[in-house]
Amino acid sequence: MSLQLYIGNKNYSSWSMRPWVLMRQLGIEFEEIQLRFDFNDGSPFRQTVARVSPVGRVPVLVDKGFSVWDSLAIAEYLHEKFPAAGIWPEGLQDRARARSLCAEMHAGFGALRQHCPMNVEADLREVGKKVWLERDDVRRDVERIDRMWSEQLSAGSGPMLFGRFGAVDAFYAPVCSRIRTYGLALSDTALAYVQRVHGLASVQAWNDAAVVEHDFLDFDEPYRLPPSVGA
Repeated sequence: MSLQLYIGNKNYSSWSMRPWVLMRQLGIEFEEIQLRFDFNDGSPFRQTVARVSPVGRVPVLVDKGFSVWDSLAIAEYLHEKFPAAGIWPEGLQDRARARSLCAEMHAGFGALRQHCPMNVEADLREVGKKVWLERDDVRRDVERIDRMWSEQLSAGSGPMLFGRFGAVDAFYAPVCSRIRTYGLALSDTALAYVQRVHGLASVQAWNDAAVVEHDFLDFDEPYRLPPSVGA
């Protein structure tokens, strides 16, 4: 198989989730190479990623020895390699808008990322309530996402943001996961979109695998303690 996708822990790695879901949902075959997060010097994670990417982070797509890192660059590479796969919408302006929304996700929503990190297997609604009450910046991020989704869904034909599934839906799949994990407030329109994204076969497969990992990483969960020994 010519395509290899290097990813991190499915429970935590929102960046890895994006190209994985995109490729899986669109039927683009690839070999998954999953690496356990460990950022210590000389760790297997660092050593392996260093062989395929100069930046030392996942995801990385490798095509017959050629590496593409960064989720947005991976989406563009896949679009060039598989132009009929449906990665971006067909219309010029729809493609531009979809790329704009992906770029906004790629570069923005820092408060949501920081205070509500992805954690597929957990139910953190109590954490979400506290964050919602205390963090204006998180509320602004979620309100912007809600408005963005609602406007786009109203302008299109659904069920995804540009009608059929594409890169933009894959990019917001981890946000949908955060919404569910932390119980963050959304309008009915946006919440229905979250439910449809979770219903995608690729998202279900990712989530099922994340739930059974049982790999607690304390640096990704500052709000929780590891289970007591012998409990």
